[in-house]
Amino acid sequence: MNASADPLVLRSRDPRGLVTLTLNRPQSFNALSEEMLAALDGELAAIAADDAVRCVVLAGAGKAFCAGHDLKQMREKLSLDYCEELFGRCSAMMLAIQRLPVPVIARVHGIATAAGCQLVAVCDLAVAASDARFAASGINVGLFCSTPSVTLSRNLGRKAAFEMLVTGDFISAGEALAKGLVNRVAAPEALDDEIEPLVASIVAKPRAAVALGKALFYRQLEIGIEAALADASQTMACNMMEGCAQEGVQAFIEKRPPAWR
Repeated sequence: MNASADPLVLRSRDPRGLVTLTLNRPQSFNALSEEMLAALDGELAAIAADDAVRCVVLAGAGKAFCAGHDLKQMREKLSLDYCEELFGRCSAMMLAIQRLPVPVIARVHGIATAAGCQLVAVCDLAVAASDARFAASGINVGLFCSTPSVTLSRNLGRKAAFEMLVTGDFISAGEALAKGLVNRVAAPEALDDEIEPLVASIVAKPRAAVALGKALFYRQLEIGIEAALADASQTMACNMMEGCAQEGVQAFIEKRPPAWR
């Protein structure tokens, strides 16, 4: 439980439609308690229903991004039914991030371990402080990071992902960049400055095209190439019927910047 009356997830918004969600259990390294999962679920549902949101940054308060599940809470309530429900709720929350119609950027500092590392992997983009560290550390307490393995294996090469899962060892921000877990690395004091160009580029694009593209991107990863190409062809055809694409093409023909609304 949160020791104070502060919200477990802080929310801020700028005029461009950028929403920043900050995990707010700093005393527990932002561990994903039941209450934290519920708070995140609520925020993600609100974002999904808000057409004015253009981009989301997911951050952590205090010294770390996220240390994974709240093991103390899990141990106190231990039963098979409880664990199945908890991991199911966490997986549903991860899917909600992927299913948002807008890009989600993980802002990573300190550590991102176990389900916290999974959270980085499920975000569409990730920017890490140069001193950030990542680990699928469950194996160190006898708990193979099975649910994190799903997203890690879709970000990293198989052998790199399995090494993280079977050793539980930390990797540096530089290694995370080289392995494909994060997009960019910056000095800790320049982390927000590194994120800003990504946000600015995203909010400058038509929201409808980004939403169509994000949904297709994840669908096609899970199917064979023939079905993926068929889906992509249909998605592009639908995209071309959108006003933003028609304006963009016309602007290209007329050699002028597009005037998207």
